[in-house]
Amino acid sequence: MISFQPFFDTLRDRGISQYQLIHEYHVSTGTLDAIRKNKSMTLNTIADLCLILNCEIQDIVKIEKP
Repeated sequence: MISFQPFFDTLRDRGISQYQLIHEYHVSTGTLDAIRKNKSMTLNTIADLCLILNCEIQDIVKIEKP
């Protein structure tokens, strides 16, 4: 199972809000909705988030075993 909990932890650690992601970094609301619902997304989108947050992929997503 894909979990985006590390994404929210990274946002908090960086002091960046979802509002800022949308309005300052032009991340779509659809992308944030997919993250909230732990839906799949392309590696390009995850890479873009890593560049925005200056972090590694494991700071955005993790795989949880059932």
